[in-house]
Amino acid sequence: MDLQATPSDWPTLLALAFVLGLKHGLDADHLATIDGLTRHNSRLQQRFASFCGSFFSLGHGAVVLVTALGLSALAGQQAVPDWLDALGAWVSIGFLLLLGGLNLWALWRTAPDQVVRPLGLKAWGLKGLQQVSHPVVVALVGALFALSFDTLSQAAFFALAGGRLGGAWPVASLALAFLLGMLVTDGLNGLWIARLMARADQVARRASRVMGLTVVALSWGVAGLGLAKLYSPAIDAWAEGQALLLSLTVLGLLAAAFGWVLHGARRRWA
Repeated sequence: MDLQATPSDWPTLLALAFVLGLKHGLDADHLATIDGLTRHNSRLQQRFASFCGSFFSLGHGAVVLVTALGLSALAGQQAVPDWLDALGAWVSIGFLLLLGGLNLWALWRTAPDQVVRPLGLKAWGLKGLQQVSHPVVVALVGALFALSFDTLSQAAFFALAGGRLGGAWPVASLALAFLLGMLVTDGLNGLWIARLMARADQVARRASRVMGLTVVALSWGVAGLGLAKLYSPAIDAWAEGQALLLSLTVLGLLAAAFGWVLHGARRRWA
């Protein structure tokens, strides 16, 4: 997306921020941490257990909002250095390839009669944070997970794009659209995990494998596109104008996969 934004770009930028939030909510670290938080609080019979994903994304999104506003105030009309953009691309690609491999390994090592649990790098390193039992603390865990290069680079994008449209309000609107998209996927993920915990049958096991395969495909697919953009100016130019379409395609494929699982579940429940 070109950062030389004009008022006519505003609806597209808002839609893109929302879709980026939807996609960011499918990050393997989000899935793994919300899985752990929901399971822990469900075992303790906490009333808010089903909403752990929502509290997590609210804390995460709050950091994006504050960071975007802060960067907007500091940066003004400054452009992002080329070296920082390239570094961010390589860091993102490396993490996506590793996350895909970890979740493929989780699928392979999980016994057929067990539910597959997603794996994430930060979720694995900060596993103890999945054992908290208060909504505010769950939100603080989400805020901590926002302190990453990938998330902060998105906040920088909102700061620069929104800043060219008139200051703090456009920046805040883009960050809030991102938060709303993340709230949808993370919130649904928490509800989904809580529902799976109430079941231990074939539907739950199959659903967990669909989620695992989706994380692998999403991670490696986005990493592959990132590599292609780095080495092919033609692909980079094409993808620049198709960011919203590509994001919607990813989410459409995800919705189709989970729709297939739910269809199978309804047939078994009928």
